[in-house]
Amino acid sequence: MKLKLLKFKSVKSTNDVALRLIKKRYYRPTIISSEKQTNGRGTMGKKWISKKGNLFLTIFFELNQKKIDFKKFAILNAYLIKAILVKNFSNKIKIKWPNDLLIEKKKICGILQETVNNHEKKFLIVGIGINTNYYPKMSNFSSTSIKKIINKSIDNNKLLNIIRDNYEKFLFKSKKNRFSELKKLINNL
Repeated sequence: MKLKLLKFKSVKSTNDVALRLIKKRYYRPTIISSEKQTNGRGTMGKKWISKKGNLFLTIFFELNQKKIDFKKFAILNAYLIKAILVKNFSNKIKIKWPNDLLIEKKKICGILQETVNNHEKKFLIVGIGINTNYYPKMSNFSSTSIKKIINKSIDNNKLLNIIRDNYEKFLFKSKKNRFSELKKLINNL
């Protein structure tokens, strides 16, 4: 399944852009990326601190797979993004369930998954924020960036293309394979 790529300089939230497109009946599977988010969202109403120079993206598609329900996609999304980051940057990345990726107990990635119904169609919206080059200094949790861990700047466009390619393969396979089979496929990226 091919993902249409939409790039922006600045948005409030890439997930908000996806919601607007779906409400306007734009149903093509899409990946949205922005250089800057002014009001990024996390789970349970939390704010995602969006430092410019990091990677912010949202993937959305119609949920019509018969073999996997949307709750299992939350698990698979975390495994898929972890596998991509491990393969390209560091094997120290761990999943903090249900939606964070950590290196050395410090947050580097958050995943916000939402569903929306529009005109009898159901869509999955997967927002992903990755601290590639910078990280916020917060009092309530520790964070870091991939750059700090590997001591090398990250090319966000290159990483975006890697995520897009892997997600396209994953979505294609999700139509044919069961949850356990997909989990194995992700682990063998």
